[in-house]
Amino acid sequence: MTLNIETINITPEILAIIAEIDEFKGAWKALGTLAPERLSALRRVATIESIGSSTRIEGSKLSDSDVDKLLSNIEIEKFDTRDEQEVAGYAEAIETVFASASVITLTENHIKQLHRDLLRHSSKDERHRGEYKTQINHVSAFDADGNEIGVVFQTASPFDTPNLMAELVKWTNTTLEQKALHPLLVAAIFTVVFLEIHPFQDGNGRLSRILTTLILIRSGYEYVPYSSLESVIEQSKEGYYLALRRTQGTIRTDSPDWQPWLMFFLRALQQQKARLEIKMNREKLLMQQLPPLSVEIVDLVKKHGQLKLAQFVELTGANRNTVKKHLGVLVANNQLSKQGVGKGTIYVLV
Repeated sequence: MTLNIETINITPEILAIIAEIDEFKGAWKALGTLAPERLSALRRVATIESIGSSTRIEGSKLSDSDVDKLLSNIEIEKFDTRDEQEVAGYAEAIETVFASASVITLTENHIKQLHRDLLRHSSKDERHRGEYKTQINHVSAFDADGNEIGVVFQTASPFDTPNLMAELVKWTNTTLEQKALHPLLVAAIFTVVFLEIHPFQDGNGRLSRILTTLILIRSGYEYVPYSSLESVIEQSKEGYYLALRRTQGTIRTDSPDWQPWLMFFLRALQQQKARLEIKMNREKLLMQQLPPLSVEIVDLVKKHGQLKLAQFVELTGANRNTVKKHLGVLVANNQLSKQGVGKGTIYVLV
């Protein structure tokens, strides 16, 4: 199978979105960005959002707060529930991509390794992790309670899967190397075709989002780890499934209709970029206005979700009264919210 990309319609809107994203990509490189500890705090928040959203899209019930607590104890090797197992696996796989994207080329072996890592903690997936499917699987949509609400589309047969995956990986690498198509469009097409094949028995949706991140980082979009694309997708889940269904039903025809998926994908990337832009502007403002201890306090709240006065004193090593004054100013400036009374008082982000 050779992918027919002749039917892609490069509209003025597509060109404008790509130009906007590429302009931000260039600006991010030129920024010198923020101090390492600020970037680290931003990335942690985005990573928790990504893990939470990507697993919830597939029916998990864990909130971002649950994910944060779980990752704080990630040294534990046994996870009791399916949701916890999926979160732990996603965290490890996405961190591998963040840390080593430059050396993880897009090969079938690397895709299988990432799938194995993704399902490493999932006991029920032990027999098929890291291997292509041996049984028919279809794609289902789930409601907010995790109940299946219907089949979204049929997928490739186990017999056809190895050849289709080999062809997809070859097409993606060749197209990127030859610069025959803009990398954002290549990433979009890889994702939609990967999901149409649905090569593994389980974990395809989550793996597709990890592989999208890999392709984007390897294509120079280095800001991606600091803003959650998965969170954008979760918030427009119906549009996500609709765009997938509209394009995937046509991929094997003479006239594939790439537009529904391309527009959804590019608009999601545009929103991811816009969210990070807002965060960056807020961070710059914060850095200009706040003394170092206040910045440290805000970072601690971002990391832990909520903290008490005594915890701030312990974590910063600063004088109790000094910390109290900084907290008072942050609350007055609407940068933190104070909840509760007395010893039970906690501070959270607004």
